Amino acid sequence: MLTCNYLGRFAPSPTGALHAGSLATALGSWLHARAHNGKWLLRIEDLDLPRCIPGADKMIIQQLMACGLEWDGDIEYQSKRTAFYQSALNELINSQKSFACRCTRKQIEDALLSLGHKKQRHEELMYPGTCRDKKDIVEPCAWRLRVDDEDLRKTVGDFVLRRADGIFTYQLAVVVDDALQGITHIVRGADLLDNTPRQIYLQKQLGYKQPQYLHLPLVLDENNEKLSKQTLAKAIHTDSPENCLKALQAAAKHLGLNDERLYQENASRVSKWLEIAIENYRAILKSE
Repeated sequence: MLTCNYLGRFAPSPTGALHAGSLATALGSWLHARAHNGKWLLRIEDLDLPRCIPGADKMIIQQLMACGLEWDGDIEYQSKRTAFYQSALNELINSQKSFACRCTRKQIEDALLSLGHKKQRHEELMYPGTCRDKKDIVEPCAWRLRVDDEDLRKTVGDFVLRRADGIFTYQLAVVVDDALQGITHIVRGADLLDNTPRQIYLQKQLGYKQPQYLHLPLVLDENNEKLSKQTLAKAIHTDSPENCLKALQAAAKHLGLNDERLYQENASRVSKWLEIAIENYRAILKSE
């Protein structure tokens, strides 16, 4: 495993190619690592295979390489790391910090409705604790983390670590991976901000060190919605150095990089552009 005072990572899901929003996150994460003279890892979060698009991982890798965003060490695939997640889950089960649950989404909604809470559009379902004290629940079942933090219980409740179909959730996998890889700094989009409290809580339950977090502003479309596959975000073009520079310039502008050399029409090659970007980003960090 790489050892460094600063170890960051970019962890895309292979549900499609990089678009302007995901490139901005990748560039911000990469620059933050390089500006601190740190290492930057690439991890493909492909646990939810039904959502993954065949070949999307190779597409993402090619786009990053074309834009000069090189990573350190080998690429990790979550689909090959399930033994680590099961080991962490077993630890939580054995310490009675996780419990089995067979509640369906409809049952949770009905339970909340009986308590006077009707789910609003886009609102996350807060688990009401139905199976918390039940015994002898057998597979197939989900496994939830027993959340005792009062604020976290009011917002999400006991959240799922492994689904009833056997797929480990993002919450567990990302916490285990970051700990085992020794990640010290996590730079990601603001859409994942509400995940951070539950991940910090899970880190504490597993005795892991807490990384430092930085959440970047999202790139929005004309409808003021986050760019995503669901909103039909277009893939960035990386078929030529000119198109790579255009994509990087748009990402840099979104991140607030202000060195005019980065936006010249005849901007130099990608490698030189990235050197200037690191210099500019480092200057911004020093001024804060």
